Amino acid sequence: MTSQLLRLLTPLALLGLLLGLADLSHDSAIEDEDYYMQEMLTRDQYNRVQILEKPVASIPDRHEHPSQNSGKKVPKGKAESSRQLDKDAKSVKTANKKTEKTKKSTLKTSNSIQEAEGQFNPIKEECPPMGLETLKIDDFQLHASTTKRYGLGAHRGRLNIQAGLYEDDLYDGAWCAGRDDPLQWFEVDARRLTKFTGVVTQGRSSLWSSDWVTSYKVMVSNDSHTWITLKNGSEDLIFNGNREKEIPVRNIFPVSMVARYIRVNPTSWFTIGNICMRVEILGCPMPDPNNYYHRRNEVITTDKLDFRHHSYKEMRQLMKVVNEMCPNITRIYNIGKSHSGLKLYAIEISDNPGEHEVGEPEFRYTAGSHGNEVLGRELLLLLMQFMCLEYLSGNQRIRHLVEETRIHLLPSVNPDGYEKAFEAGSELSGWSLGRWSNDGIDIHHNFPDLNSILWEAEAKKWIPRKMLNHHVPIPGWYQSKNASVAVETRALIAWMEKMPFVLGGNLQGGELVVTFPYDKTRSQGVTREPAPTPDDHVFRWLAFSYASTHRLMTDANRRVCHTEDFAKEDGTINGASWHTAAGSLNDFSYLHTNCFELSMYVGCDKFPHESELPEEWENNRESLLVFMEQVHRGIKGVVRDLQGRPIANATITVEGISHDVSTAADGDYWRLLNPGEYRVTARAEGYSITTKKCEVGYEMGATKCDFFIGRTNLSRIREIMEKFNKQPIKMPIRRLQARRSRERRLGTS
Repeated sequence: MTSQLLRLLTPLALLGLLLGLADLSHDSAIEDEDYYMQEMLTRDQYNRVQILEKPVASIPDRHEHPSQNSGKKVPKGKAESSRQLDKDAKSVKTANKKTEKTKKSTLKTSNSIQEAEGQFNPIKEECPPMGLETLKIDDFQLHASTTKRYGLGAHRGRLNIQAGLYEDDLYDGAWCAGRDDPLQWFEVDARRLTKFTGVVTQGRSSLWSSDWVTSYKVMVSNDSHTWITLKNGSEDLIFNGNREKEIPVRNIFPVSMVARYIRVNPTSWFTIGNICMRVEILGCPMPDPNNYYHRRNEVITTDKLDFRHHSYKEMRQLMKVVNEMCPNITRIYNIGKSHSGLKLYAIEISDNPGEHEVGEPEFRYTAGSHGNEVLGRELLLLLMQFMCLEYLSGNQRIRHLVEETRIHLLPSVNPDGYEKAFEAGSELSGWSLGRWSNDGIDIHHNFPDLNSILWEAEAKKWIPRKMLNHHVPIPGWYQSKNASVAVETRALIAWMEKMPFVLGGNLQGGELVVTFPYDKTRSQGVTREPAPTPDDHVFRWLAFSYASTHRLMTDANRRVCHTEDFAKEDGTINGASWHTAAGSLNDFSYLHTNCFELSMYVGCDKFPHESELPEEWENNRESLLVFMEQVHRGIKGVVRDLQGRPIANATITVEGISHDVSTAADGDYWRLLNPGEYRVTARAEGYSITTKKCEVGYEMGATKCDFFIGRTNLSRIREIMEKFNKQPIKMPIRRLQARRSRERRLGTS
């Protein structure tokens, strides 16, 4: 028996000796561990998919600048993770269709990602982003080998994060390694087993530096001590990185890897730059109901809505479906066309659609003036679905809002820009693709600068003698055909002048804050300073009503999106205190119309993956409703003459507030005010001035404050003389006085 055991053990001992010699001859102990751990990963404990013999990585998805890639269709990256994958390794899921592409190339170097494509085309799984950009991954989950300084720490290595203005800013635009060598790494702790399927990278956001990684390896681990490098056969798999610092590049793994930790290990970088990266990890959490971190951050919606991104055609179809579901309270119309001819569709929600009811305020939400800020567009599409369904189900809050308010929703102000961003997808559109109109104009800041006109008139003391403090006219040069004004902007202005809007909100993206006018600083050359309007207290309340009901805006513990901590300001800020911007929609609306307009920045991620839409809806749903309800705060009424006829364009003045409003065509008006007692004056040309006290309470609902004003004697005389085709004699006072004195002298002589 003993001899048999010896015969069995001897070959095993020799095998062990040979393995030991192989270990000594290996280049690196770390590589050896990676090799044997790679074999372990083939087991079901780590990897549920079969590893093929010679896997290679996909060609990285890169969205090229239009000038570099004109006419080339870039696959969309917004698809749901549950949809079928295309047959080819290059295919990417889209929100509404599948795209198939086949690329063949000759294998020259087995370790080259792009050149190895033709040899092996495995079916790839694609998971949504884990949430570095959306902040679902918190700072404590991000680690790095070394850090250049705190402002360039691992917590700043998030896709699309933006840097501060200065080079040594506390909030800089990437993770940058403390040393430039191949031993550096950026690590993400998923805090649970996760199926990793890909990586998206960018360079450093900076006005002064050019830093990006041109190639990298990927490693995974289940304990953060033993790491396995993704392989291309027996060689480490090298992924192509970035060619410049802003355009994102996505690499999908040839085989998904299940682990808790993932590292990106730069192997080469821009020759005159440093190792700096912004990263997003694509991964699907494995089922684990006992995971504390998952349960703590999980947000579930019960609303049965269409949570996906919609192309222009799909948006139009969805609006039609809502209209067919609720034909008695909705109406679809368009306010004009975009530069490429796409109609700017809006939907009206009211108990009498298509009709302005006397005394009923009009409210508007707009979104998508920056085409790449997609979240606001989808929130408005969700809002119209929600209001229709809740109205049909008998929700008393929604019914009251619909019956007492005329609501207008314009989900896509810049459909041309949106289509560009949509084509690239959430991970590849970067920070600015699709922001501008087709003719390169920022629509949100394309309105006439009426601030300068008003402030100059105030300095010359022309108000109210020569110029009013409201409804500031548009200068002639702006209305000329040669002016740099987008067709979308002209359509918005015509819409704003036609409808008697009282309150409006435009949904933006890339931050979590509500801004209010003025957006332009009064001091020349100053980039940021407070520039309050005469209605500053009202604007602050309106902004707070949205921010305070948002799930995250006022959370003092939430992470800063980019460089500004708005939570300490209750999630609101005066626009000029943030950064000056002339010709904004908010300032124009306040100075040229009766409408108070604010900007809601509804999420850190401008273009979140559609898997994030249910949570973003929950974040913003209550805020969207509460802000609409604020249109019923203040006073309202009708200005009539003594015969009961309505007077249009009458001026309503509130004592102590140097900003007036005007009555609409039916003589009705609305004046947003905070609770308190006010002296209100109504005046109109040819009518006497009437003043009365109006009190605004704390309960919701505007206080009714009607006016009846009579004609002046002079206006009556003019009316009688015009009736009989006789014009009143207008003689200068001095000439009249001289004539009378001459007549008196002649009479006495």
